[in-house]
Amino acid sequence: MRQLTLHITGMTCGHCLHAVNEALIAHRGVRLESLRMGRAEVRYDEDITSPAAIEAAVTDAGYTATAAP
Repeated sequence: MRQLTLHITGMTCGHCLHAVNEALIAHRGVRLESLRMGRAEVRYDEDITSPAAIEAAVTDAGYTATAAP
């Protein structure tokens, strides 16, 4: 499992946290470590998913995610 930090824009409330949480935990191969406004820490199985696919899952939920370098 690899670690990934996501910077997420567009989150402003509890509903936003819930939506991003649901998007990340539903994504196959991802384990959510922590989530707060504007930032998520996840572990992912690189044989199942990728940082780009995880970013896309957050985007599909209505927010913008960028992997931290």
